Amino acid sequence: MHIFFQRIRLAGPIRATAATLALTLVLAGCASVPPPDDSMNMAQTQLQAARDAGAADYAPVDLGFAQDKFQQAQSAMADRKYADAASLAEESRADAELARAKARLGAARAQIQSKVQENSSLRAEGEQAEAAAKQQDAAAAAAPSNPAPTEDMPAPASSALSAPPSGSGFQTVPDNSQQPAAGSSTPASSSSTPGGQP
Repeated sequence: MHIFFQRIRLAGPIRATAATLALTLVLAGCASVPPPDDSMNMAQTQLQAARDAGAADYAPVDLGFAQDKFQQAQSAMADRKYADAASLAEESRADAELARAKARLGAARAQIQSKVQENSSLRAEGEQAEAAAKQQDAAAAAAPSNPAPTEDMPAPASSALSAPPSGSGFQTVPDNSQQPAAGSSTPASSSSTPGGQP
């Protein structure tokens, strides 16, 4: 049993209508993609953040990829190829984020290396100071325990000490500790000079 299908032939006007409809759908599909302004802005922001983080020093290859894709996205935008521009902008943003992360990692490693070197130099200085202190202690222990004899202080010259002036001698102060008895009329002290001295 054979089934035969007849070919359906489209008439000329129907064929033209189908072609027009297909072309309209293709053009409508292209026109429905809006310009990827947000993607372009995000890619540009990430590129600037990667540059600020030092990606030119720590991740130049990834930063270069991001910049190249961003330029391609700008060219696609100029040609109104919005779908391509959006795709390239997203790739540029991802590469810029990677470059930024690598730059942060590189900067952190450089800072750690700097601290390690600083710690090593401080450790070496501490070891040198400890060795010097041990040498001083050893030298102090090896020194004789008898201190050096100190010289006696010389006596002043004999001209500096002189005899007291003659005739004046030592003066005595009257003893006022004895109080006169109650009812006596004698004064407690009879001093002729002010200040209570005879």
